Amino acid sequence: MLQRKLLLLMASLLSVPASASTCLYVSSYHPGYEWNDGIEEGIENKLKGVCRLDKFYMDTKRNISPSFVENAAIQAKNHIERTNPDVVIACDDNASKYLIKPHYKNAKRPFVFCGINWTAKEYGYPYSNVTGMIEIAPIRPLLKVIGKIVGNVRHGVYISADVLTEHKDFERYRIKYEAENVSLKGVFVSTKEAWKTAFLKAQSAEFIILNNNSGINDWNKEDVQAFVQKNGGVLTVTNYDWMMPYTMVAMTKIPQEQGEWAGQVASAILQGEKPIDIPIVVNRRWNIYVNSDLLGKTSYKLPSSISSKAVYRDY
Repeated sequence: MLQRKLLLLMASLLSVPASASTCLYVSSYHPGYEWNDGIEEGIENKLKGVCRLDKFYMDTKRNISPSFVENAAIQAKNHIERTNPDVVIACDDNASKYLIKPHYKNAKRPFVFCGINWTAKEYGYPYSNVTGMIEIAPIRPLLKVIGKIVGNVRHGVYISADVLTEHKDFERYRIKYEAENVSLKGVFVSTKEAWKTAFLKAQSAEFIILNNNSGINDWNKEDVQAFVQKNGGVLTVTNYDWMMPYTMVAMTKIPQEQGEWAGQVASAILQGEKPIDIPIVVNRRWNIYVNSDLLGKTSYKLPSSISSKAVYRDY
């Protein structure tokens, strides 16, 4: 009788589905931030039926003070220790800088990072327990698009929210564009009115990169959209889909790519793969969008090499 009970117990354990495992998604930011919502969607699609997906949001895009960020990382660590997930997916720089590096470097618990901008060297990756996908923007391809539309460009302005990742993005743009003999001025703002002022001043440039409004907490879509339609004339470009209502042309990264890859890797780790054996990679996919309304008010003409690949949108 005892032997039969043991056999039944073993059989029940072997039949437990993969979803008995727990995966934790730690976002550096907050629900409703469109880029991270896309990453989260990709993660959910790949891990459905694979593991129970828990979530923790550090909310450090809207709250950027060092004390808040450090406390958010401690709360994330406490959540990890309390819930004991089988694998953790950590999104964006702050999760790596304040959570993984100081608390889980070469630990037993496996981590998969995504959304880290440009390079992971500052965090010392790879660790024995960490792998991930680095997020890069199509800087040179975007400059080629600008050149095809405007002509021989030499000066541009980069306007973005005054947060860590945007300064990091700007340095990459500045260095790459400088190598092509194009100077790029960075302007970082914290309010909607400061953004408007920067936009007006930038009308003397040959092009404007509208990088990201996330971190400008008083942003109002309808107000800014009307302002741009009234005052915009210089070519505006972006790498973010949600900046398209204010921008003429976009070459955008695809957030779902980051999430899908992270989900696939998390699944592989649950099946026994070691993070150190999975190479760190970079994203590979882009989309091109055109704001028909804004571009139509200018004299800019798109060459067929761009128009044939672009998705046209009206706002």
